[in-house]
Amino acid sequence: MKEHLQRYKQYLLTGVSHVIPFIASGGILMALAIAFAPMTAQGPNFDSSPVLKLIVEIGNSAFTLLLPVLAGYIAYARAGKPALVAGMLGGQISLTIHAGFLGALVAGLLAGWVVDVLKKMPVPKSLKPLMPILIIPIFSALIIGALMFEVVGVPIANLMVFLAEWLKTMGTANAVVLGALLGSMIAFDMGGPINKTAFFFGSAMIAEGNPTIMGAVATAICIPPLGLGLATKLNKKLWSSQEQEAGSAALAMGCIGITEGAIPFAAADPLRVIPSICVGSAVGSVMAMLSGVADHAPHGGPIVLPVIDNRLMYLVSIAVGVVVTALLINFLKARSGQHVETTSPERV
Repeated sequence: MKEHLQRYKQYLLTGVSHVIPFIASGGILMALAIAFAPMTAQGPNFDSSPVLKLIVEIGNSAFTLLLPVLAGYIAYARAGKPALVAGMLGGQISLTIHAGFLGALVAGLLAGWVVDVLKKMPVPKSLKPLMPILIIPIFSALIIGALMFEVVGVPIANLMVFLAEWLKTMGTANAVVLGALLGSMIAFDMGGPINKTAFFFGSAMIAEGNPTIMGAVATAICIPPLGLGLATKLNKKLWSSQEQEAGSAALAMGCIGITEGAIPFAAADPLRVIPSICVGSAVGSVMAMLSGVADHAPHGGPIVLPVIDNRLMYLVSIAVGVVVTALLINFLKARSGQHVETTSPERV
């Protein structure tokens, strides 16, 4: 069982090793654009600077490749090059149907399994040369496409509608529960559909005259990448050199409110990372809610400080959430007793 789980971890790590450059380059480009763009009540304004607008569009384009590359190389790690088509297609469909990061993980693992099964099927000798370049990619793409569109997509879409309606009914009656819920949702899938449900709820509340909801959301947005980045610096023995590099990129992305900087860590070790960032973001979000932090722009992280009410508690809430995340993930990793890998887990 342990060897089986270790193999699946290797599949996930292979996807992570290929997706990190996309996250880092896209995040840094967006960070540069946002840092120099004037901040308004509607967020960063790029209308007065076509150069900054171009940079942020390029960064966004790099981010759109994140899910296909992640899913594609998870599939590749299990079944080789024939699995790239189904994996990347599954990741792209995950983006289309708003299944997010978790949908891409499922798509990659499913694609690898489907292609592995197809490769073992007996076929006439005359068809064997066509199997890896034509037959397997076509059939695996059909299978994964059908699974993602018909099996995964509808339940997630229904869940998102349910969550959005439920948040509206909660209002601000219970600040602690609402803050914890919003913080956990923001962290859970790091830019995915659950994250976006909480984010758009906070954004909508700004227009309705209640920016404190967005204040809690903005606090939670930057905690996952900052917390994981800090964790890699506090105890380097628990993290590989690749993860330490990803930690530096995560710190930069967290400062400008890009939650996706946490994705490489969550993809490699979801059972420990996701609970850690959810707890940290929930703590920070609750603190912000109770202390009356308000955000007048639909964005998060330290970069929106100029449009924050109660700035000191905003920074304190972020700092506490970051520390909680860093200490918790390092505690969980240390307790597991896992050895750090010094090389990238890529399929040869």
